[in-house]
Parts: sequence; C-alpha cells; structure tokens
Amino acid sequence: MRTAGAALSALSLVGVAALAGCSSGHSGDGVSRNAPAASSPSVSPSPSAPADSGWNPSPGSVAAVGDSITRGFDACSVLADCPEVSWATGSDSLVRSLAVRLLGASKAADRSWNHAVSGARMVQLPEQMALAAKERPELVTVMMGANDACRDSVRLMTPVADFRASFEASMRQLRAGAPEAQVYVSSVPDLKRLWSTGRLNETGKKIWELGICQSMLADADDLGPAAVARRDAVQDRVVAYNEVLRDVCAKDRHCRYDGGAVFGFRFTGAQLSQWDWFHPSRDGQARLAEIAYRNITAAEPPA
Repeated sequence: MRTAGAALSALSLVGVAALAGCSSGHSGDGVSRNAPAASSPSVSPSPSAPADSGWNPSPGSVAAVGDSITRGFDACSVLADCPEVSWATGSDSLVRSLAVRLLGASKAADRSWNHAVSGARMVQLPEQMALAAKERPELVTVMMGANDACRDSVRLMTPVADFRASFEASMRQLRAGAPEAQVYVSSVPDLKRLWSTGRLNETGKKIWELGICQSMLADADDLGPAAVARRDAVQDRVVAYNEVLRDVCAKDRHCRYDGGAVFGFRFTGAQLSQWDWFHPSRDGQARLAEIAYRNITAAEPPA
C-alpha cells in the first residue's frame, strides 16, 4: 500500500471510480493482448421467462462488454486497466478466465474479444454491443450497471426506466448484427456488501474519500439514519437494475441471466483490490470466472 499511498493525489483527479472504474480503457483487446447487505434478496428468474432451449454450453468464441470489472481495473496496479486478468477474456493463468475455461488458452487468444470500457454506464452499452456483434461471437458476456448506481449522489443515479431502455436498445443492437449469438448477463454486484467488507480496511476508507462511489461509500463509518437511508436507496436501485436485466434477458431466447449469482457472491478482503478496496482483485476476478463458467455450462438456467 506504500505505492497506493503515493498515488492518492492522482486518484483525486479520477472522479467516480465505482466498480466500473475511473479510467477510460481502450476497448477491443483480445486476451492475447493485453455485510449489512448479506440478507438482501438476490433476483430470481422470471417465471414467464422462455427456456433457453438449444443453449450451447460450449461456445466457440466469446466477446465481452461492460465496465471496469471486465477490464480488470485496479487488479494489477493502481489506476490502470489490466485486461489480462479479466474474468471474461483474460489470459492470466491464476484467474483462468471464462474464455480460457471454455476454449483453452490457445484458442481463447484468437477467439475472444474485450470491448468493455472502464467508467461505462448502461447508456453506453449499445455502442459496445455493436462492436461485439462485428466479431460474430457465439457468446457475448454482459456485466454492466454498477456505475449507474455509483454516482456522486443518490440523485444522480440512472433512473430505472432509462436503464431498461438502454439495455433493450443494447440487445436490439446486438441482434441486428449477431442474431444467433448467445448472451450471458451477470447481475450487478451487491455494492452495500462491498461497503461493509471494504470499510474494515483503514487505507481503503482513505481512498474512498477521494471520490469512489460516493452514493454508497461516502462517510463510510457513518451509521446515522441519513447515511443508512442513502445506502439503502443505492441498494434498492441495484436490486431494481437486476430485475431489469432479468426481465429483458428473459424476452430473448438466446439470453441467460445469472439468477443473481454475482449479486449474491460474498466478496472477502482477499477478493478486493489492494489499490481501492472496491474493485475485484485477481482472486475476485477468478471467482467471477467460476460463477460464469458454472452458469454457462449448466444444463438449465440458474434458479
């Protein structure tokens, strides 16, 4: 953390980092290139969702879209993307990304693409989907939404209706170019659980004060009524976003939602970045890869 401490002044220029990060990472890299909330309910699949019949558990190519989680932000060094440890398309042998697990290391290098952008919100997903569609992938992974909740204030969070409209537009954009591509949608992580875990680290709290996800992380030790209400509002919005992801995905016969698996995952300190105590570390990225691989290769959608 000495190195992290030296970078604190730089961090103050970043603004809202959130789980989607603060840097605007370059998209298009293939893998060869580079709790108080513990009782919060995870979102279950819609009863009316059509079965994803014909789901292929062994797709031959993977394109990833999303935010800084998928870019591996702050997993290797401070304030930097590290796509080689991405849960979706990374090449790191300790992470064993989804692409590596599905395709093997050699094929993953040529048959996976990372179009995620650190700092992205749902309104930017249609553009990423258009890029992914050009690759003609057999599987597209989506992890987006944390930045829509992680804003400077609760008032600035993305309205649920806007979030839905942007995700629907994203799916249309993908279908225009890749009508048969399978889509795996990860739930938005439980930001309140990340707060409750990260606040146990004094250095992490100092870094949070510089502007990371203030809607949730501001005044991390404040347990007064106003602070509790603010965090609950963010938590409620994340749950609503996950309902949107579930419902929109259920309308597409080639889409599979994770059933709230990422939201329900209990990140520990070892699975959080040593640079910001909020983004996933290498170990956290590996856990995300495990969740995705298990759900994608399952005979039935997550319950």
